[in-house]
Amino acid sequence: MDDTPKPLTSLPTTKVARAARFAKTGLNVGANYVKHYAKRAVGADSPTEDLHAANAAELYGTLSEMKGSVLKVAQMLAMEKNLLPTAYADQFAQAQYQTPPLSGPLVVKTFREAFGRSPFEVFDEFDIEARQAASIGQVHAARKDGRELAVKVQYPGVADSIRSDIRLVKPIALRVLGLDEATVRPYMQEVETRLLEETDYALELRRGQQIAAASAGLAHLQFAQYYPELSAARILTMDWLPGQHMKEFLATNPSQKVRNQLGQALWDFYMFQLNELRQVHADPHPGNFLLTDTDGGTVGVLDFGCVKEIPADVHRLFTALLTPETLADPARLAALLEEGGVLRPDDPAARRAFYVDTMRASLELVGRPFRQPTFDFGDPAYMQSLYALGDDLMQQPELRQQREPRGSEHFIYLNRTYVGLYALLTELRASIRTNSAE
Repeated sequence: MDDTPKPLTSLPTTKVARAARFAKTGLNVGANYVKHYAKRAVGADSPTEDLHAANAAELYGTLSEMKGSVLKVAQMLAMEKNLLPTAYADQFAQAQYQTPPLSGPLVVKTFREAFGRSPFEVFDEFDIEARQAASIGQVHAARKDGRELAVKVQYPGVADSIRSDIRLVKPIALRVLGLDEATVRPYMQEVETRLLEETDYALELRRGQQIAAASAGLAHLQFAQYYPELSAARILTMDWLPGQHMKEFLATNPSQKVRNQLGQALWDFYMFQLNELRQVHADPHPGNFLLTDTDGGTVGVLDFGCVKEIPADVHRLFTALLTPETLADPARLAALLEEGGVLRPDDPAARRAFYVDTMRASLELVGRPFRQPTFDFGDPAYMQSLYALGDDLMQQPELRQQREPRGSEHFIYLNRTYVGLYALLTELRASIRTNSAE
């Protein structure tokens, strides 16, 4: 049986069409629940895992067809393994690598709108079959003047649909989570801003060039050269980097020395971005890196669409929260938490004490790699502890009763970045020197 996703000949791009597609999915999910409970009512076997699997497949099918922000959110959720049942996490993880691609005619139409020519006229060779298809765009292989190129083609209507998609999903999310719209507005705005930036290929080109140039002195990293003359609003052309994605590379059984060097390159890259560039590649899922054993292990960095710029005060607060001195001093920790919006001046003493104790335990665990000269991500117990921490926090009665997000909205993507980095290093089973980039 061929499991290759079938090409899409059209995308629902209008608000009405996308709302209708959501509604259809809701009906199908509801039907799955009816079947599940009807079987149980007559004593038939109907495991909850089967219900999750059916609904996850239905939901992922819809997200794959709709592309854009809704599929990007699914990709983000796949990285947060403690938030979703396994069936959903497994389905959504496909968004990191492969979703149904656009059909050839739609790709040609995009090129004609951008250049007035087909891709076969723009390049010496162009593979109309997408090599990879994800949430915002898909990648094609091409050749020009002897250069092997990767050509990213953005799906039609993605940028225009982001705001309407968020407005469509937000009431459902607020109702399910029991949150107030005014409270979550800064957080929703942060996510919307990052998603809109990912559709700006001119911005991605500039950031890719700037970060690659600034990181040129770091060892064992490789970046693509971009070609502005072969790029447009919805088309981005760059070098085709060698290498394999994480899963395929690890299947070659690389040595521990290679794993460590790859992990070191990733750690040094992120520490350099955090402390020197004050911005980070904020989409560290496995689909955005290519690994080789060249020179003992080299990481190719892909996709600078999601880059989080870090204000100076946020960088100071983030790094201060991770220091041993802060963890050892409750008064210092409380002051920093109040500065970051986690504590509020009108919080009762018991609530303040709860947040200080909870955050001290969380920061001790999350910041542990920063406070040791070396750290072995080869022990999966560390990531398991992080996921368990998330589960524990979600079950805390005090937090469940609060039903309100706290803390700076800037931490959404910072936290996502470092949990994603930790997950990559754990999958590599790398042992690293955490102070080597200082």
